[in-house]
Parts: sequence; structure tokens; C-alpha cells
Amino acid sequence: MHRSAPLARWLAAGSAACLAWAAPAAWADQVTVAVAANFAAPMARIAEGFSAATGHTLKLSAGSTGKFYSQIVAGAPFEVLIAADDETPKKLIAEGHAVAGSNFTYAIGVLVLWSAQPGFVDDQGAVLASGRFAKLAIANPKLAPYGRAGMEVLKARGLTDALTPKLVTGESIAQAYQFVSTGNAELGFVALSQVALPGKPVSGSYWRVPAHLHGEIRQDAVLLKPGEKSAAAAALLAYLKSAPASALIQRYGYGH
Repeated sequence: MHRSAPLARWLAAGSAACLAWAAPAAWADQVTVAVAANFAAPMARIAEGFSAATGHTLKLSAGSTGKFYSQIVAGAPFEVLIAADDETPKKLIAEGHAVAGSNFTYAIGVLVLWSAQPGFVDDQGAVLASGRFAKLAIANPKLAPYGRAGMEVLKARGLTDALTPKLVTGESIAQAYQFVSTGNAELGFVALSQVALPGKPVSGSYWRVPAHLHGEIRQDAVLLKPGEKSAAAAALLAYLKSAPASALIQRYGYGH
């Protein structure tokens, strides 16, 4: 079967990366990575392991997937996108901004309703209908997949009209978390990875939202065109599929 030149180059680079990531690289390089805000903490840990294994370093920028999409289309020189959905990487490939065949799911996101106050959020999410709060933080559903999932939960519970006036919208899930942690909102929809850190007690209270209340949050990574010829970028994507990275991702509460 004939393969396109970009895909052939990606497959060749990926094969080499799979063999090379576990040993320090002879020529260390830096990879510029756009990472979804919900995955910033685990990605920082992954970066440490990747650098130790390969010698390559990462320049990480965290934010909303939707905003990164706009920046990439406008020419931002990111080499790898670690997205919070699977739609954006596919769209970037279709529009010629990412390498065909390079996208894959690295994690399944878990949505939680969280409050910095212990005991405020019950284990069934009944607090949403209680009227006991003035503000509910959420990431912009037009930019952030977790925000979109949060709106789907409100719709499933029949609470959209009642709670829309109480919404405090952040640009990313990191900002939604900040609204709750600073007390500007009593509770909010965030990622489990933000509140259940490995080896640390959970602060406040949260409800792990059942998966059937919102669409699956498949989080994909993709090689962007500026990184197409970068062995270090290919090595990073190979490392994301490795056993050490997968174990760390699961410790942060993601499905895999």
C-alpha cells in the first residue's frame, strides 16, 4: 500500500524514537509543546522522565485546547499538541497543520464537581440542585472539552436553565480551578487530575461525575507540522506511549 511522504517520514521517525527514547540522545534537542491545562501537572512529571531517558528537554505551554487550535492555525511554532479532546488533533490533520497518522489517545479524562470546602459536595452531586451556592465555575465550553462536558452534565440533570445565571466561565480548566480554589466560586467542574494528586490528600470535597452523564473525554496527542522532522518530537510521542508514562498518567486519575 502506498503511503504519503509525510506519513512515511512520521512512521520512520516514530520507529526510530521507539528504539531510542530509553537511552540518552547523542544530540539533545528541545521540543515546544502545547499541553491542555488539565494535563499540565502530569505532563511536567512526564517531562522529567523523558529528559532523564533521552536528554531532550520540553518547553511547555499550558492552556485551553481551543485557544491552542487558533494559535496553531495562525502559525504558532508548537511542535506537539497534547490536547484535551480527540477532535482538535483530527481537525488540525485535516486542515494540514498536523501530520497524518500521528494522532493517538494518551488518556481518558475524568470530570469532577469540586469545592475547596470539605463536605460541601456530596457523592451524588445533589448539591447542584440544592440552591446552596451562588457561583459555579466552568471552563469555556467553546474552548475546553471539560467545560463542554460540564454543560452536558447540567443538561442531563435538567439544570441548565436554573444554573446558567450562576456560571463563572474561565478560559481554561486551570482558570475554573482557580475560581474555586480562591473562593470566587463555591464549586466548579474540573479534572480529577487537578484535585487528586498522587501521594497527597484531596483538599475540599468532590463528586466524580459518572461517565454516562457526558460524552467521553478522549484526550489525543498529535505531531504538528513544525515538528515533522524533529527526532526529539517523535521521541516524545513514543515516550507518551511507554509503560512509565502510562503508569504516571493512571496515577493522576486518568483512564487509559
